[in-house]
Amino acid sequence: MEELYFTAEISGVRIDKFLSDAMPDVSRSYIQKLLKDAYITVNKKQIKSNYKITANDEIQVILPEPEVPDIQPEDIPLDILYEDQDILIVNKPKGMVVHPAPGHYSGTLVNAVMFHCKDNLSGINGVSRPGIVHRIDMDTTGSLIICKNDRAHQALAEQLKDHHITRRYHAIVHGNLKEDSGTVNAPIGRHPVDRKKMSTHAPHGRNAVTHYQVLERFGNYTYVECELETGRTHQIRVHMASIGHPILGDLVYGPAKCPFKLQGQTLHAKILGITHPTTGEYMEFDAPLPEYFVDLLEKLRAQSRM
Repeated sequence: MEELYFTAEISGVRIDKFLSDAMPDVSRSYIQKLLKDAYITVNKKQIKSNYKITANDEIQVILPEPEVPDIQPEDIPLDILYEDQDILIVNKPKGMVVHPAPGHYSGTLVNAVMFHCKDNLSGINGVSRPGIVHRIDMDTTGSLIICKNDRAHQALAEQLKDHHITRRYHAIVHGNLKEDSGTVNAPIGRHPVDRKKMSTHAPHGRNAVTHYQVLERFGNYTYVECELETGRTHQIRVHMASIGHPILGDLVYGPAKCPFKLQGQTLHAKILGITHPTTGEYMEFDAPLPEYFVDLLEKLRAQSRM
C-alpha cells in the first residue's frame, strides 16, 4: 500500500481531473474507483468524483496493493550462467520483465524460473517474486541471481544490503566523457512531477553512488563500465543522464530520438560477484554482451575510423 499527499494550488477543478494530472501513470477511471471505495479523502473527509477542489485542500490518496493473479510456470528458455542447489545465475534477455506486474503477468523471468526450478525457489518476496533478490529493467540485459531456498535468499539479501555484491554494467553513453573515470554521488528518488521517472532532484532522495570508467571512445559516444555501490531504481540511467551523458537508446532519460534502431537503453549487467551462501567462496560471473550490443560497438568503431 502506498500513501500519497497533495496540496491543491488552484480552485474549481474536479478532484478526479486534478489527480489524473498529478498522477499521470494512474488512469482517471481507476482514480474514480478509488474515490468510490473511499481511498481518497480531502481534508480527511470522503468526497465524490465531481467534487471541485479549493486552493489549499489537503488531499490524501491511498493506492492499495494490486491483486496478484496466480502466477503460472512457463516453458521459456533460460540462458543459464551457473546453477547449483542454492542459486541460479541467468543472463536475462532484452525485453523480458523480471517479475509479474500489471500488464506483464506472463512471459516474465519468474514464469520461466518457476518452470525450470519447480518447487525449489525461495518464498521470501511472496508469490509474485519467488527467488528474486534484485531486478534489472525490462530493456536492460545481463546477470541476475535467483535463490532456490530461503536460507540462500536471506544470505544474499544481506550481502546486497551491505553492498558486498559486485555489480558492473557495460553501457554506451552519449557524448565524450572528459575524465577516464569518475564517481556520481547523488541521491535518487521519485521525480517530483513525473512519477514514472526517478530523479537526482527528488525532495526525499536516497543515497546513491555509481562509479564509472571509460572503456572506449567513439567521438560522439563513449563505451563505459559502471559499478554500483548502491542499487536504486534506474540508478545508472539517472546518474549518467545527470552528468550530461545519458545512455544511448534511453528515451526516458535521454534524447527523444535515437540515431540507431534500438529497443531501449544500451545497458548490460556484465559482471556479478557474490559470496556463495553455503561454501563462503567468492564467485564471479560474466554475462556475454548480447549480439545487438556487439554489433553496435563494431558499427561505432567503424564510424570512428572514417
